[in-house]
Amino acid sequence: MNAMASMSTNRWQDASAGLSIAGLLLPEAVAYASIANLSPQAGILALFVGLLCYGLLGTSRFAIVSATSSSAAVLAAAMASLSGGTAGHKLMLMAGLVMLTGAFFLLAWLARLGSITEFIAKPVLRGFSFGLAIVIIVKQLPSVLGVQPGHSDLLHLLPDLLGSAGQWNWSGAATCALALLLLFVLRRWQRWPAGLIVIALGIAAGRWLDLPSHGVALVGSIDLTLAMPVFPQLTQAEWTRLAELAFALALILYAESYGSIRNFALKHGDTVAAERDLLALGLANVLAGLLQAMPVGAGYSATSANDAAGATSRLAGLVAAVVVGLIVLTMLPLVALVPVPVLAAVVIHAVSHTLNPAALKPYFSWRRDRLLVLVAIAGVLLFGVLDGLLVAIAISLALMLRRLSQPGLSVLGRLGDSHDYVKLAQHPAARAQPGMLILRVDEPLFFVNAERSLHLARGMLDDSHAGKVILSLEESPDLDGSSVEALRDFALFVHQRGLRLALARLKEPVFELLQGAMQDLLAENPQALVLSELSVAEAVRLLDSFDSTLHET
Repeated sequence: MNAMASMSTNRWQDASAGLSIAGLLLPEAVAYASIANLSPQAGILALFVGLLCYGLLGTSRFAIVSATSSSAAVLAAAMASLSGGTAGHKLMLMAGLVMLTGAFFLLAWLARLGSITEFIAKPVLRGFSFGLAIVIIVKQLPSVLGVQPGHSDLLHLLPDLLGSAGQWNWSGAATCALALLLLFVLRRWQRWPAGLIVIALGIAAGRWLDLPSHGVALVGSIDLTLAMPVFPQLTQAEWTRLAELAFALALILYAESYGSIRNFALKHGDTVAAERDLLALGLANVLAGLLQAMPVGAGYSATSANDAAGATSRLAGLVAAVVVGLIVLTMLPLVALVPVPVLAAVVIHAVSHTLNPAALKPYFSWRRDRLLVLVAIAGVLLFGVLDGLLVAIAISLALMLRRLSQPGLSVLGRLGDSHDYVKLAQHPAARAQPGMLILRVDEPLFFVNAERSLHLARGMLDDSHAGKVILSLEESPDLDGSSVEALRDFALFVHQRGLRLALARLKEPVFELLQGAMQDLLAENPQALVLSELSVAEAVRLLDSFDSTLHET
């Protein structure tokens, strides 16, 4: 009986949450369509597709999948990079781009690549989001001020706006400022549909603001028609170009989506299945493309609002889809009376949470990855959304390779009477083992650093005059061919000097690989080369036992 009562309570909570977030989602869908330079229909259809597909197939209780500010901005940048054509052809290109984005999600699902977002470092993603928020906000200013700048890129847009200061519509600016103030005030009461309230007030004032004395533009009529799904008819060259853009869009969408899903799962102790979410997002974007709608993902602001509204399951998203459907069927003509500056205020409010320097502060206090954050912000502002992100990712990978390529070797010693072997340079109480050089490779061995690291080990061995060498490979979960060759050469170098070598802390794949690669050396003198999956202390004991056996003989 208690279980049934609890289930009934949860359903009411989900229904209440769905009603609440519906008031946020519809205005945002229309607003995000304006960011992407598309008709409101593209945003509204994307909202339905995202809510239904993820509600039926997803794993997160709180994720709300719809068009997002970042995907809208990336879509606009991608479409701007394509060659011109008729409006119908551009719509086909957009549909193809969204479908290919979904296809990449599905390929990642088939390949079980749930960790694909790790290719974008957190500092890069946060810097990108910060810079993107600036770009989105600045690009709302022309519609707020009622001017038409000559350029769309940020470096020329701001001078154009300042140059046309005499033509600014101050009624539009005041309308946007008042709408923003209301949105931030109403945000304190999470269960209130702040976006819908502000939109309703904007509609009430729309006819007055549209008078010639004020000259504030309205959204205009929305022709929402659900046509049959259409597969884009494009050339091979166009599909190839779209695939390049779709890969970047999929990477950004999944990084944003999985970040939202994971954050709220950790907050509530839930478990999510990354691969299943890839399937849900993939199918949602393929269907959105067929319907010529915007790409969809799990945005942080909508997901956060769903959590704050008290959602307990994915039913909240399905309820929101039904409520939005009823609003669209009964009150869509009223949306035509929404003042454009009010819609801009909804956009600015939606991205404002990413424009918080507190999210970037830790990287500066830790003195880690500050350059990545600044490069990501500057890249978006200077090179645009797509190119800026690619520049930031490229620099993050280059810095990672630079760090990993540095040959890092630590000399280890025994800490007191324990079985712990620690870095001598950091632990003055540790002592080196007599007649033995114990080294640890501090970075994973791979083709960039293998030769340099083991060349450094040879020099340290020559200087030490030790008779036994232990090399700990605990940081290397696997080895490439270059690393195996370098280790064989090092083993031969040690053998030619009549010394003994133990490779310790080998992971299972590495142990099996080296057993095959060094089979001849192991067969020639089993006591001269030891491969061990055990600790450094066990390797020391093993080499000492060989000495005892020889002494007894």
